[in-house]
Amino acid sequence: MKILVAQRIKDLMKSEKLTQMQLAHALEVGQSSISDWLNSKSEPSIENLWKLADFFDVSVDYLIGRKEI
Repeated sequence: MKILVAQRIKDLMKSEKLTQMQLAHALEVGQSSISDWLNSKSEPSIENLWKLADFFDVSVDYLIGRKEI
């Protein structure tokens, strides 16, 4: 599931033309956390999945691959 979450975040960032630093600032996390998520070194916590879902206006189910938009 890591790869799907990473790919979904990458796709959403690309569509919004966001840098890792911009997303990190918006979510109040470190840029290294964003990098780790994008490189599948770690997964976002449930709290950070909620933040991502709210920020990108998608569902957590979409982020984790349970649903398509």
